[in-house]
Amino acid sequence: MKFFYRNGLTIVFISMLLITWCAQAFTGHKQFNAELEEKGMAAVSFAAYLISPHFLEATFENWESEFLQMGMYVLLTVWLRQKGSAESKALDKKEEVDREPKPGPDAPWAVNKGGWWLQIYRNSLSIAFFLLFLFSFVLHFIGSRAHYNIEQTALHKSPASMGEYLGNSKFWFESFQNWQSEFLSVAAIVFLSIYLRQWGSPESKPVDAPHAETGK
Repeated sequence: MKFFYRNGLTIVFISMLLITWCAQAFTGHKQFNAELEEKGMAAVSFAAYLISPHFLEATFENWESEFLQMGMYVLLTVWLRQKGSAESKALDKKEEVDREPKPGPDAPWAVNKGGWWLQIYRNSLSIAFFLLFLFSFVLHFIGSRAHYNIEQTALHKSPASMGEYLGNSKFWFESFQNWQSEFLSVAAIVFLSIYLRQWGSPESKPVDAPHAETGK
């Protein structure tokens, strides 16, 4: 119980990830085989589906948008403010996250090391999110192109090269339809946290806090 209490948020979200990812794979397998059947092509096994372009595309086009959202959110909240939002830093004062890092026995090793290690570490959260975004973007592109070429082959058309598919509207439509929803969700929590509350949540201001109070 102590372990779960200390790590419950991560455990629950990872569990929900695995459950929904398995559900995606199960339903996606059925959907992909239905598409193949319509094209007069042979169905694939579940194991084969897990390394198929269809599964790769469906997974990473969503992960890509999530990592982009979080990377932009982490970075933009460094400089931008929203009066009254629990997701914003205060308008008129420095906050704890703005203080210069100081070496110490409990400080992370990069802080004690200093130099370039410290410069990288002080921006490591946004760097990690953008690297994960690029990784997911590349895998989305690979899966989407391969899936597109399966459709092209079924229609007796020439497959698209990497350069050709990079300019294909299908790929960018898949990306933008996910990106815009992520930016909407961030805008929603930034704005709604001005006026609405959730008792006990660190993402909300105290229930009795005035609307104009900025920050948690």
